[in-house]
Amino acid sequence: MSTLRRQLASLPARKRLDALIESRDARALVRSLPAEDIYFTIMEVGLADSTELVQLASPEQFRTFVDLGGWKKDRVALHEVLTWLRAARGDASGDFLQKLRKVDTEVLELLVREFTLIHDLEENPDVHVEGVTLETPEGRYLVEFKGVEGPELAALRSILNDLIADNPFEAVRFLEATRWEVPGEMEEAAYRFRTARLEDLGFPSLEEAARLFSRVDTGPAPAPATVAALVAAKAQPDYLQAAFVGLDDVERENLEAELRYLANASLVAEVEDPGDLDAIRRVGEMVRDYLLLGLEHLTGGDPSRAAQVVRDTETRRVFQVGFSLTLALKFRADRLMKQPLAQVEGMHLLFPEEAAAVEALRRKRPRRALKVPGAEAVPFRSRRELAASEEVLARAEAQVALLGALLGGSKERAHEVLARFGLEPGTLGVDRFFAASVALALLEGKVEPRPVPSARRDELGTMLFEGSPEAPRLRPEVAGRVVAVLEPVVPEAARPELRRLVEATLARLLEELAPSFLQEGTLSPIASVLLPMEGGKP
Repeated sequence: MSTLRRQLASLPARKRLDALIESRDARALVRSLPAEDIYFTIMEVGLADSTELVQLASPEQFRTFVDLGGWKKDRVALHEVLTWLRAARGDASGDFLQKLRKVDTEVLELLVREFTLIHDLEENPDVHVEGVTLETPEGRYLVEFKGVEGPELAALRSILNDLIADNPFEAVRFLEATRWEVPGEMEEAAYRFRTARLEDLGFPSLEEAARLFSRVDTGPAPAPATVAALVAAKAQPDYLQAAFVGLDDVERENLEAELRYLANASLVAEVEDPGDLDAIRRVGEMVRDYLLLGLEHLTGGDPSRAAQVVRDTETRRVFQVGFSLTLALKFRADRLMKQPLAQVEGMHLLFPEEAAAVEALRRKRPRRALKVPGAEAVPFRSRRELAASEEVLARAEAQVALLGALLGGSKERAHEVLARFGLEPGTLGVDRFFAASVALALLEGKVEPRPVPSARRDELGTMLFEGSPEAPRLRPEVAGRVVAVLEPVVPEAARPELRRLVEATLARLLEELAPSFLQEGTLSPIASVLLPMEGGKP
């Protein structure tokens, strides 16, 4: 069976569907497979094109289809349930009735209650109705359809006719119960039944699933030389594939079962619908990413050891090791942002790249920010990426320290310094504040961040630039002079980042302002976009 499942899974969805339907004994084959495998094939192809597969399924499999595809979180999606029932109706009415009987009575009652009004003719024999109706054979109830039309109306009417034809007495009891049952209680009961069945399928309770994302001891960290090698490396081995290759058939089947459990538990922990194909793909990729991280760490970066690690270590533990590696970065980022001067008047003391990295790391499931502005953060997939994020996080820690020092070292002093600019901190921005600090350090030889004085704008340009408009360059030792002024007030650990930021700021001023200044002899008005000026607006 495992071999057959693997062979079918390797086929594209449409070919998998054709293989199932066109097999010699399609009915027996379909009913021998796990219901969730059939369900995912149906969802990949599309329910409208897979009705024959739904009709071949057993009543128990069909109930699983409704459990997976007929709910949104903890609420019954009644239109979806009706769609599945329409798909299940084939030429054999007996098969359909068996499937219908397997659906929870509470779900059917909710379905009928939502799309009909049930009138008791004994209570009101002269009831006035509009539209399509159905009267029970003994004349007790008149069912008025509402909220559905076309194929859905026809399907619901056929369902009621089937129930009445199969057992009129039971159908009357069903309609009476539908009239008087409390919808909330019916849905709650149906949800409990569904949850129990999903647990049998391998979807654990939320409490158990949440424990999957527990932090564990990851063991010794890689040596610095190893991390440097990882950062420089380009090719990333597939440790999970390497593990599969090194296992025998029985071990491989066990690993596949453990992977299915991890995927199911992660779906529950992420509060995703077990039947949502997009969520399944997204969470499946997340599980794979954490496993790859865990395997890379536990093998020491040697793919040939992956199979032995899988034999010696529970797959759940491998997953937790991978997650914990990212969680360590999250906790470090959280500690950074709890520092008193990490944020001043709503402005984070971080440059844009580092701010994006810290924000991505502080998510519930830590991610890696890309350098592309506005790009969505992506999951970690290797220790190389973890090492790169550690470097960005180290820069962020240094930036909070050095910018806090330039602002005076306390919140009270920071408010006074920022007030000099006459702008909201969010409008001013960290990069413009730092550029002002650089400019004033060069002009006045002291640490006193404020807008560049109007009378000294051109003097600043002269102190910064030389050469021609076609080949502008910074004057010698400009960066050294700025660093010499700012460095004494900055913590020693943040001084390398100070030098990097000074050089990056000067390089940007050179690129944006030097050609125009060397041609016109005055700083362009665009300077206020990069550098706060007295009386200027960004």
